[in-house]
Amino acid sequence: MTVARTICLGFMAVIAVGTILLMMPFSTSNGTWNNLIVALFTSTSAVCVTGLSVVDPGTYFSFWGQFFIALLAQIGGLGYMTTTTFLILLLGRKFDMRQKIAIQQALDRPGMSGSAQVIRSIIATTLIFEITGVFLLLPAFVPEYGWSKGMWLAIFHSINAWNNAGFSLFKDNLIGYQSSFLVVFTITMLIIFGGIGYQVILEMYLWLRDRISKKTHNQIFSLDFKVATSTTLILLLLGLVAFFCIEIRNPETFGSLNLRDRILVAWFQSVTPRTAGFNTIDIGKMTTAGLFITIALMFLGASPGGTGGGMKTTTVRVLTSCTKAILQGKEEVLLYDRKIAISLILKAVGVLVGSVAAVILATILISLTDPTLDFIQILFEVVSAFATVGLSTGITASISTAAKLILIVTMYVGRVGVLLLMSAVLGDPRPTRIHYPEENLLVG
Repeated sequence: MTVARTICLGFMAVIAVGTILLMMPFSTSNGTWNNLIVALFTSTSAVCVTGLSVVDPGTYFSFWGQFFIALLAQIGGLGYMTTTTFLILLLGRKFDMRQKIAIQQALDRPGMSGSAQVIRSIIATTLIFEITGVFLLLPAFVPEYGWSKGMWLAIFHSINAWNNAGFSLFKDNLIGYQSSFLVVFTITMLIIFGGIGYQVILEMYLWLRDRISKKTHNQIFSLDFKVATSTTLILLLLGLVAFFCIEIRNPETFGSLNLRDRILVAWFQSVTPRTAGFNTIDIGKMTTAGLFITIALMFLGASPGGTGGGMKTTTVRVLTSCTKAILQGKEEVLLYDRKIAISLILKAVGVLVGSVAAVILATILISLTDPTLDFIQILFEVVSAFATVGLSTGITASISTAAKLILIVTMYVGRVGVLLLMSAVLGDPRPTRIHYPEENLLVG
């Protein structure tokens, strides 16, 4: 079995186990057996760190059901191979070359050396950020709900924010906390750092360590770090300005708020489409322009190596750099004075084409199964599922069973990745030494 198939089947296995657990009577608040579609949809959404839900998790599921959702989101955020490898390390066993290759592909690392140390660092980073998030959220939840429920709310939302899952135990998601600077700051920081990638966080840590210890040598940041951080900052600022300007006249979202709250809501709305799924406004009441900007941000996604989905920031920068090179008449694609390999350019094009094809196909199929829905609502739901975001205009619970199954497949494809899934189906690509003659073709 190929590594790609191992990863894809591993996610399927976790989804299947999660479905069984969520179907059990002790997982529902009324103590009865859960509906199969509800359990399957919720399990897939949690493992794929999406956050779309056909029921209200806070009232429909019991504590154990909510615990399983958080656990599945944690496994999905870390990744199947990361979780499996960590369990192997806990048992004190060594993993073979096949598992090292799987880790390399799952984390998109350039080499296989130091895999065990990388896994330990990922787990430690995850725990540090999630525990910090819990302590920051406690002052917001404990005074209102008491220690036991307030603690659980803090733990649940911290896990979901870090893993970019987006499940909330509140009926209105986080709309009730749209004016809380503490909640908005904590959730958005967890979302950003969770989605920016572990390698970027590690380089930030090394830079801070050198600064504190006053070492003379300068930390040399990798190209991944430069691209991920700069692209993330650009998209966050553009989103903040765009949402503030577009929704400011909409009385059902921003219009009725004061300036401080408008900035908080615009900032949150700029962060959350980067595959998080939380919301502090009613998404269904946004303007068409606001919805379309959200769709664009969802499709672009987070960064490689993080807990987010979408096309990824590095893919976007490679494609935009290709366009820039063409417009400037250059034959090489450059990023921060570094030449981008043809293989990476082809991979970026493959991700774009595969992602667009998956979104178009899912949108067409749901348009056929649920013809009464508006096109913008269908497209929004599909992109949200594919990019593993979890935002919704409010139609998830009311769509047909066929549409729910389509979204389940879309979430799975978006989580494992189009190229990895194609590799699992078709087999690993084999290099060839055959070179064909070159010929010109009219393009554009």
